[in-house]
Amino acid sequence: MSLQGKTAIITGSNSGIGLGVAWELARAGADVVLNSFTDRDEDHAIADDISRETGTKARYIKADMSKGAECRDLIAQAGACDVLINNAGIQHVAPIDDFPQDKWDAIIAINLTSAFHTTAAALPMMRAAGWGRVINIASAHGLTASPYKSAYVAAKHGIVGMTKTIALETAQEPITANAICPGYVLTPLVEAQIPDTMKEYNMSREQVIKDVMLTRQPSKEFATVEQLGGTAVFLCSDAATQITGTTLSVDGGWTAL
Repeated sequence: MSLQGKTAIITGSNSGIGLGVAWELARAGADVVLNSFTDRDEDHAIADDISRETGTKARYIKADMSKGAECRDLIAQAGACDVLINNAGIQHVAPIDDFPQDKWDAIIAINLTSAFHTTAAALPMMRAAGWGRVINIASAHGLTASPYKSAYVAAKHGIVGMTKTIALETAQEPITANAICPGYVLTPLVEAQIPDTMKEYNMSREQVIKDVMLTRQPSKEFATVEQLGGTAVFLCSDAATQITGTTLSVDGGWTAL
């Protein structure tokens, strides 16, 4: 699958899942626009690395996904958007009656409302180009729930619902909208938590991964950012032309339980 000549915008992509997806799209030939709320030399250096190693054009654009105007301006600054990956997200864990209102507002804004703004700005570009892919990074928590994650679960369920609406509104156009629903993914953030968890439970690395982190993931293996990127590339392929308005779980069997 070649995405040469296509521009992909990936929100929240200077690390973790977003960066992994950006790399795979660039390897497939797409020019990529990276994003986060910081504006550091290292952010721009990541884009330079992608350009150098893949031969594509990669840029980094600062935009705060908690602010609707900046979400829309990200798309405008990019100048083109054939593939939109709504990935930006944050998390907070607390019982509902103790859940801080500011954390609720921030999670809903960044994990859900940002995708509304970016999609609304990107669809006219896709229509003008005669082709488009909206790919929302949801979660296993977009299909099921866990205690103490009310805002995150609500936002991810909302992303799944909005994905279906986008798909219906574009069903007779060469544009598709789908949600990828990862389970636990081995990102640098997760990797960094393993040593402390080993000490806390007095367990080996393998025990921590299998018995603590992946208790709900039947495969007992993390998904990788490369696998999620490969799934995104597939959704951009001709083989996925009639796949729209649905979810693709990359969760080791979590949602089969």
